[in-house]
Amino acid sequence: MKDLLTDANFPRTADLRVYHLGLRPGEVANRIVTVGSPSRAQMIASFLDERPKPFQLQSERGFLTITGRYQGTPISVISIGMGSPNMDFFVREARECLSGDMYIVRLGSCGCLIDAPVGTVVVPKACVAVVRNVDFDYADPTNCDEPAYRISKPVFGDSELHLQVTKALEEARPKDSSNMILSDVVNASADSFYSSQGRQTSFPDANENLIQHLLDTVKDLATLEMETHHLYHLAACWGRSSTAQTTQPPPLATGPVNPSTEDTPASQSTPIAQLARPDTSIKASAAQMVFASRTSRDFITPEQVKEMEHWTGKAILDALKCMNIPSERHHPEQGSVWERQ
Repeated sequence: MKDLLTDANFPRTADLRVYHLGLRPGEVANRIVTVGSPSRAQMIASFLDERPKPFQLQSERGFLTITGRYQGTPISVISIGMGSPNMDFFVREARECLSGDMYIVRLGSCGCLIDAPVGTVVVPKACVAVVRNVDFDYADPTNCDEPAYRISKPVFGDSELHLQVTKALEEARPKDSSNMILSDVVNASADSFYSSQGRQTSFPDANENLIQHLLDTVKDLATLEMETHHLYHLAACWGRSSTAQTTQPPPLATGPVNPSTEDTPASQSTPIAQLARPDTSIKASAAQMVFASRTSRDFITPEQVKEMEHWTGKAILDALKCMNIPSERHHPEQGSVWERQ
């Protein structure tokens, strides 16, 4: 069955479920770990407290949310898939389901552009975006003055959260581990796994010298992936200006918001005016596991991935738990899925 949606500008169901994540207020916490794959989300969620039982919701659009408590602190783990569009869905829709501040850490994988081995963990202080320029003539590049790729200026993550994530990773790293942790570096987020990351395929991508160009022009560049720049960008933009909220009844439409959960949903009746207030903040950071070395062409083993996901995932939970959010800047506990019974 398709639920009734309200407002084509920002679609919600009558009980305030958002369009892609399928969440409503009280089902996502102020502290969030976001990952790409559902299996990584499930692994991290295994560290959550048994009580209250973690709430799990799978949206029709492929987003998985698991919300519970970690050592008493409300935390959500959300898998979003790949790329900046999915990061956009996640940040915007989660923000509209929350009152108070947001602390978001992405735990993902990346390729490394410098001489660091696979298994290295990178906590980027800043990110640039690398975007394929659709105005470039890839069929006849000799007669085109446009660059094939556009590189943005850097956007920085939250410095306090950055330091806390780095500290937590250093403390969680196994004592017998040779994994390095790099934090004073910059990441590049590409809009493709292939063309704008300099990989050579059968398509005419004009990217033979892209990696070297990035290294030459972006100071402290170390890694390439596809999501973190957009997370940092949206966090940096948040709260700069307010948007007046209408009091008029929104138009109605139908649409595919039919999330799957075996758990009891949140029972909050939160006024929209209390959600996503512009006087709140979004703090963002990231930790990236180096799966591929672009210099040596080494690739991480499945055994290494499993081990790294375990200790890095717990470290991110520890880092988020340590971030202080004043009680008045938390989403209300009453009626939420993390409410203590």
